[in-house]
Amino acid sequence: MRRSITYLLIAEVAAMSLWFVSAAILPDMVAEVPISAGRQAALSSAVQFGFVIGALISAITGIADRFDSRRVFALSALCAALANLALLALPVGGNAAIAMRFLTGVFLAGVYPVGMKIAVGWTQGARGYLVGALVGALTLGSAMPHLIALGGGAEWRVTVVIASVAALVAAGLGLKVGLGPYHAVAPAFRTRAIAAIWTNRPVRYAVGGYLGHMWELYAMWAWIGAASAVAYTGHMTESSALRLASLTAFLTIGLGAVASVWAGRYADRVGKDRIAIWAMVFSASFAVLTAATFGWSVWLTFGLAILWGLAVIPDSAQFSALVADHAPPELAGSLMTLQTALGFALTIVTVQATPMLADALGWPVVLALMAVGPVFGIWSMLRFGRAVAR
Repeated sequence: MRRSITYLLIAEVAAMSLWFVSAAILPDMVAEVPISAGRQAALSSAVQFGFVIGALISAITGIADRFDSRRVFALSALCAALANLALLALPVGGNAAIAMRFLTGVFLAGVYPVGMKIAVGWTQGARGYLVGALVGALTLGSAMPHLIALGGGAEWRVTVVIASVAALVAAGLGLKVGLGPYHAVAPAFRTRAIAAIWTNRPVRYAVGGYLGHMWELYAMWAWIGAASAVAYTGHMTESSALRLASLTAFLTIGLGAVASVWAGRYADRVGKDRIAIWAMVFSASFAVLTAATFGWSVWLTFGLAILWGLAVIPDSAQFSALVADHAPPELAGSLMTLQTALGFALTIVTVQATPMLADALGWPVVLALMAVGPVFGIWSMLRFGRAVAR
């Protein structure tokens, strides 16, 4: 088990490094070729859109159940790597580049959800911990492009190549992963789940909490580098600000992996809903504090961003676990699929809108607006507690 989970987690980190490639390299791409704010946002939100479509196709067709999950994982990582690599041959920021980012998202839908399925097949008693560890791997992988960009300097193509090679390595590791004794065929998507997501009150509020979480998460992850670069520019040269912004984004996202694993370890003991509520209380607070002190001090912004990153992710795995806990067994797979699709569909809007709102209203206002999501999520989880207590 230990070897297989280790291979799986490394593969997850390597493959998910493709997710925020465009966000990490955008400043250098814009320096080379002017790209409108709308196209910049599309390069990032296209991945979310592709992921939603890919997840729904996978769920409806049952691809991960009809074929060996390890091969699905490996083939998806391979195709995502090739789609990302195509950026080198396409016009910078053009429609074809956006299409390749969309395809990258489609194929990543065969990496993260399938990896989660493989992980939970190894145990029943420690699933919270394993799912938390897998979300931690996704978090660290999402941060990697910013670290690669920091080392690669202004040559954004280096970042594209390294992230693509990492995904190719992930494909090879995926074939080395074993399947656990509890690995089973998950149910195909059932249309009854569409009604159950509203009529089942605990599930409805768990999904509401997840949507509040997703309102904030990917908008923050995608644009914290750009926002911090603006905050730093008033205190240092532009090149230094961009480099520190890359480091800020890497640490802000990457250190959340530690918090995710911790939350997974303790969620079953103290309550998944409690972990989710406290994570959202802290993330909303740090969002408002980062907005209120924006530009005051380089190290204040840097520190608050890291604290925000630690708080923004620990609740993520718990929402899916709560849906699984309170859904009818025959609908659990479909409800978690629908929950994930709705959450990532929401991120299409938030990731796309964030830079355009920042141009119109300024980064402090936009960062404060991100807190609206966790506030709504807290309300939903308090309602969840009352629904379960009845």
